[in-house]
Amino acid sequence: LPQGVKLLATGVVAPFFVPLKVTLFVAFLIALPVVLYQMWAYVAPALYRREKRLALPILVSSIVMFVIGMAYCYFVVFRFVFKFIAGFAPESVNFAPDIDSYFSFVLSMFVAFGITFEVPIVVMVLNRVGFASYDKLLKVRPYVIVGAFVIAAIFTPPDVLSQVLLALPLVILYQVGVWLVKYFG
Repeated sequence: LPQGVKLLATGVVAPFFVPLKVTLFVAFLIALPVVLYQMWAYVAPALYRREKRLALPILVSSIVMFVIGMAYCYFVVFRFVFKFIAGFAPESVNFAPDIDSYFSFVLSMFVAFGITFEVPIVVMVLNRVGFASYDKLLKVRPYVIVGAFVIAAIFTPPDVLSQVLLALPLVILYQVGVWLVKYFG
């Protein structure tokens, strides 16, 4: 949030539940490696050796890209978006977001940007399973660009800045995925 802005608790139990939600979210992130390992232990016996070799790089790169997406959201997007939104508040209005709404917004933005940064991996997997060739990926690129801006309009606040800050990485990462398919596909 911009300097000097404090959060506001409008709900009776919000000061109790928001730290609880934050704790549950952090606990989920800490437990995620164990949960992923258990899922892997369940699925791995049914996979061929070639499929097992592909799973580890996909899993590791997915986690890394999701974290990079969340970091981009926190360090780049929030810095611009909150200043932009707070700048529209008139002088007579005290900009103090509700703590529960703020946390829900931040969490949804983290998920949206984390998933956005998975695009190159999804493109590579689609190519590996034979669903999308390099030529097909190039052919649908204009539709992906339009779709990126539509997705950004749905998942971000109704301001142009945050929409562009989500749509541009989506388009760029799609193109990175296409280049990866060209060189490694």
